[in-house]
Amino acid sequence: MRKQNYPGQTMDLTRRRLLATMPPLALGACSTPAKPMADIVLTGGEIHTVDANDRRVSAIAVQANQIIAVGSDDEIAQFVSPETRQFSLDGRTVLPGINDSHLHLLGWAHSRPPFSLDLSFPNAKSIADCVTQVATQAKSKPKGEWILGRGWDQPYFEEGRAPTAQDLDAVSPDHPVALTEFSGHAIWVNSAALKIAGITADTVPPVGGVIVKDEQGQPSGLLFEGAAWAVREVIPAPTAEQNKAALRSAMSLMLANGVTSCTVPGQTPEILRQMDELAAEAITAKLRVTGLVRSPDSLAGLTETLKAFDQLSADNPLWFQLPGVKIMGDGIPTGNKTAWLHEPYVGGGNGSLLIAGDSHEERVAELNRMVDLIHARGLQIGTHVTGDRSIDTIIDAYERVQSAGKKADPRHYIIHGDLVSPETFATMAKYKIGANLNPEIKHLIADGQVAALGAERAAYEFPFRTGLDQGVVVASSSDAPVTEGNWLQGIATCMDRKGKQTGQVSGPEQRISLDDAIRTYTWAGAWQDRADHYKGSLEVGKMADLCVLDERLSAISTEKMASINVSLTLVDGNLVHDELG
Repeated sequence: MRKQNYPGQTMDLTRRRLLATMPPLALGACSTPAKPMADIVLTGGEIHTVDANDRRVSAIAVQANQIIAVGSDDEIAQFVSPETRQFSLDGRTVLPGINDSHLHLLGWAHSRPPFSLDLSFPNAKSIADCVTQVATQAKSKPKGEWILGRGWDQPYFEEGRAPTAQDLDAVSPDHPVALTEFSGHAIWVNSAALKIAGITADTVPPVGGVIVKDEQGQPSGLLFEGAAWAVREVIPAPTAEQNKAALRSAMSLMLANGVTSCTVPGQTPEILRQMDELAAEAITAKLRVTGLVRSPDSLAGLTETLKAFDQLSADNPLWFQLPGVKIMGDGIPTGNKTAWLHEPYVGGGNGSLLIAGDSHEERVAELNRMVDLIHARGLQIGTHVTGDRSIDTIIDAYERVQSAGKKADPRHYIIHGDLVSPETFATMAKYKIGANLNPEIKHLIADGQVAALGAERAAYEFPFRTGLDQGVVVASSSDAPVTEGNWLQGIATCMDRKGKQTGQVSGPEQRISLDDAIRTYTWAGAWQDRADHYKGSLEVGKMADLCVLDERLSAISTEKMASINVSLTLVDGNLVHDELG
């Protein structure tokens, strides 16, 4: 059976495990302990402890993998010995290691050059730009090999229209092409890819999926939600070693950017096994990873997946833990119109749950059965829900199972939660249900959302202020490769709510402070991971995970935050990225 040995399972068990990992002197376990000397000391900075009072100090001391002191430069001086490595910060900001609490690490790794074409704005501002990149790669690839890309976003296209298979056919008749939209919820393919996937005018898409048709009733080359999987499933999968190589590269980039922990949702048991094998490697430059297994869209499929999940064993819980399951509830509330809403989109349609069933009622019932099974197993649930109706549906399910008292603090949460209402936030606060929101996506899509949702809902989307005011634990994440994975842009957007294309403010009443924004990227993610007792803040006894910025964050404008460099990253007391020297 899969070992339930993630940190935070119970307070007593957690304490025993944490004591086993900590040096006795750091915890005061000896009756007459000698004063510990620091291995690393940082002084002269703006250190955000993210403790209960959001205290800021100027210095911090680290011994082995523990924080042993925080305070003023003078207070920390007593921990310095001739062997201590000292860093003068010259006013730089120090933060707890960033916890990107929802991103697709393997997908992000494979979506970057040279694995995939970069079609994100401003690298691709038009259909023509995307076609040019495909044409260049077609010239260098053997016939029949797939050409893959990611990042295109239709509202940015200068042509003012949707892309088609014919756009790609002109330059790649002999190569199947699959170009994933920035969100991952749509794919643009050529005729060769449609043929390989067996998609024709008569193909019936799965529930919630859309095969866009042209005026003649033929597939146009755009596929939404589940319909896109017909293509993805015929693209040759990377080998296990290729995956691990891509993951190592992605982890190194994350660490260089100050990210020390992440949550990777919706993975197959096989991919989770590969990640666990990476966690066991004898290397110091590692990322702390939390993995959620991907649930199929039905109770029967979920039951089979959990059988394979049970065979997994996370033997390195401080580096890799397996707390539970991700459910894919609905789509996204953009022009795709696949999120499930109470009130229609501009132009009509309400979207749907992406759960098996022939009616809304059947899909809701099936979702509830899936929640029952997962919760009864003592597993955590993270559910992708973006529309207000799908959010209300899953919160009703969470509330029902938690009211039954089967598990006191499961820390179930919603993923994205674009349009969660104030009333639903209140229920979430009562039952300690978390919200994982995406400020970088807000920045990316804000300028185009009025066309899909109308002005009021578009401004409200990603309601950080409302969630925090209601007492909900709100975590921020990148959802990379949906975004570039720049958490500093996320902090800026939490504070200014500006769209990427125009710089216009969307929903100023949902702005939050710098301290609150930092907390969403640090402590809140650790809480979601059930790991806030050992990471997420810079306090004595916690793991020495931190990052140093090249600037003083409180003194810089939000417009400049995204370009700030990370000059040092410490994980488990190890220097994994150092430009301070």
